[in-house]
Parts: sequence; structure tokens; C-alpha cells
Amino acid sequence: MSSELDRSKPKYRYLILHLLCWSVLIIVPLFFHNTAEDWLVVRNRYLRWLGSPLSYILVFYLNYLWLVPHFLLKKSDWKLFVLANLLVITAGLFLMDVWHWFSIQIWPEINSNGPKRPFIKFPRYFWAVMTLILIIALAVAVRMIQRWQHIEEARKEAEAARAEAELSNLRNQLNPHFLLNTLNNIYALIAFDQDKAQTAVGELSKLLRHVLYENQQDFVPLCKEADFMRNYIELMKIRVTDNVKINTNINIQPNDSTPVAPLIFISLIENAFKHGISPQGKGEISIDLNQVDGDITCEIHNTCYPKRENDKSGSGIGLDQVSRRLELMYPDRYTWEKGKTPDGQQYYSKIIIKK
Repeated sequence: MSSELDRSKPKYRYLILHLLCWSVLIIVPLFFHNTAEDWLVVRNRYLRWLGSPLSYILVFYLNYLWLVPHFLLKKSDWKLFVLANLLVITAGLFLMDVWHWFSIQIWPEINSNGPKRPFIKFPRYFWAVMTLILIIALAVAVRMIQRWQHIEEARKEAEAARAEAELSNLRNQLNPHFLLNTLNNIYALIAFDQDKAQTAVGELSKLLRHVLYENQQDFVPLCKEADFMRNYIELMKIRVTDNVKINTNINIQPNDSTPVAPLIFISLIENAFKHGISPQGKGEISIDLNQVDGDITCEIHNTCYPKRENDKSGSGIGLDQVSRRLELMYPDRYTWEKGKTPDGQQYYSKIIIKK
């Protein structure tokens, strides 16, 4: 029901705009006359003149409602359109003449010096034809602009629907991707420390609620996302040795309701643990998350080690998903700097989502 009302709003806007424009054309001339003249003289002159704007309105709507949509927009037949308008202009001039003749009979010219010619003279014919041509051009322009607007609106709606479908697909991919990486970590723990593996399963259950429910929303409060990141980091810490230095600075207030896309940073943290720890169990990872004046900054540094052949922690789709989600959800509102330091020893990634 609401969508039908939304679609009807432009029609009401166009109707009101048309009424205002024609009202100005018809009514305003009444206010521009010699105040010393008798009102009866002014009225009769106005009523005799009224035939011209009424003819303009008729010609405009014949083109706006019928000739332009049928001959130009559907058939693209310029010849037929021009021929039809020659007939319309002729009819418009005829109506002006008829109105002029009848108006003189009904509302005669007062204080006239002799009889008046009942029909419009040639110079007035010429200017009437020029005016009617301009009216036709105006009808064409208005219809073309409205058509362009409708096409543009349809294109935007199609793009929005496509983006929403793509975003939904990305979210659906992210759940199994995250779960696969975490289960691989727990699988690795089982081989050497079953107690830690059990603890990891407990931590995983806390995370799954966020992944399965919060991730179905477009945005979640930043404080919830920060809690999820903390829990995930604690889960990842279970499987690393004491030789791995993990520095976290998640400086987010407990009640910070700044909206953020769920799990938008988690792939960066996964990537840091995947590539930031050597086969000998050494490495350093630094994770910073803060929000200042509505701008959210996530910055991660980690030592850089090639992925081990026996590493089953994902297929590398996480960062591609992050990039696409940023484009869809924060167009022109984010920056992402990433790469290796000049010595190749560290990898850095810094995302800033602007207010």
C-alpha cells in the first residue's frame, strides 16, 4: 500500500505544478491594467483575450497526453507528429478566431470608434503561430524530461535491488566462511590440546549468536561489533603460543550506538592471525579500533609470513568480501590503505569509515 502511495506522489506533484503554471498564465493578467479604466472595460477585454490561453492549454495537453507519448516516444515518427501538429495549430487558430468573434458579440468593445474586424489580423496570426509552436516545444520538453526521470528512477531502483541482492549473498557467504575458519582453528587445537579445544567450542557458541542473527541486519551498534571482535580475538588467542605478541586497543564505549556493518572488520583480523604467525609460532599482531566524531577507524598491523601449505584456514575470499561490502554499504565514505612495509616484514591494513 505504501509503495503505491509513493508512486502516486510524482503524479500529484505534476498535477499541482500544472495547475499553478496555468493559473499564473490565466489569472495574473487581471492584475496588470490601468486602474483608471472602468472595470467593465477591463473585464470585457480580459474575456475576449481568454481564448488565446485556452487554445494554448488545449494544444499543450493534446501534445503532452497524446501526440508526444504515441508518436514520439512509442513510434518515433517525427513526420506524423509534425503533420498532426500542423492540424492542431490550424485548429488552435480557428478556435481563437471563433472565440474572438463570439466574445465581441457577447462582450462588445466599449468606447469603440467604429466596427471592429471580427477575425484576427495577419500579424496576430503570425505571433499566435509562433506561440503555439513554443507551446508544442514545451510539451515535448516536459514529456522528455519526465521520461528521463522515470528511466533514471527505474535504473536506480534496479541498481538498489541488485546491490541488496549482492549484499545479501555476501552476508550468506560470510557466515560459512567465518565458521569454516573457526572450525579449522578448533580442529588444529584438538591435535595438541583438547582442553583448549573445548574452551574454544564454548567461545565459538558465544560468537555464533552474533554471526547468525546480527549479521542479517544491515547495521549494528558499534559497541556490539566491538564486543564480538574482543570475543573473537580471545578465541584466536587460545591456539597461539606465548611467543605471539597480541596488542589490542578497542577503544569503544559500552553504549556506543554508531551504526556499522556487521563483521566488516573480522576478515582483517582473520587475515592477521593467518599470516602474522610464523611456522615456529612467533609473530606480532596489533589491532586498533576507535571512533572519533562518527568516523570509525580499524587499523591492524602484523608480521608477514607466507601461508603454510598445510594451513586450512580459508580460501582467501574474506578480503574480497570486505572490499565489495565497503563499496556497497559505504560508497564514497571510506578509505582503505593496505600493503606491506618497505622491508616486507609487516603487513598493515587501515580502514576509515567516514560519518
